[in-house]
Amino acid sequence: MTDTQQATTITNIGVTMFTVSDVDAAIAFYTHKLGFELRSDVAFGPEGENRWVEVAPPGSAARLSLNPPMEGAEAGHGSIGVETPDVRGEYARLTALGVDADPPMEMPGAPLLFMLRDPDGNHLAVVEPQPQ
Repeated sequence: MTDTQQATTITNIGVTMFTVSDVDAAIAFYTHKLGFELRSDVAFGPEGENRWVEVAPPGSAARLSLNPPMEGAEAGHGSIGVETPDVRGEYARLTALGVDADPPMEMPGAPLLFMLRDPDGNHLAVVEPQPQ
């Protein structure tokens, strides 16, 4: 671990960002298939040519920003983990909707989880939290 000279003023992980090839298609995937809420969709920039879009699971303080690629970057290289109390039930729900997901995995010492991909190839690990 690294020592710091001063205490941080950062208090929360609020937003993570995924690069997507089509913002509107990404909004549709996250809201219609995953059931996330659209939290923000605002134009910005000198002539409003850019958009700041955020989605999140209902009740979540953390948000996911959906951004078009910038400066030659490609879409689909993000990865986050989300939690559910019922991994198997959520896997059944999402695969019935045609979501690209691997079957749930059980590994000693790790929580029950499955991996899914959004249409751009960004990865989400859907994890069942272990009791503390």
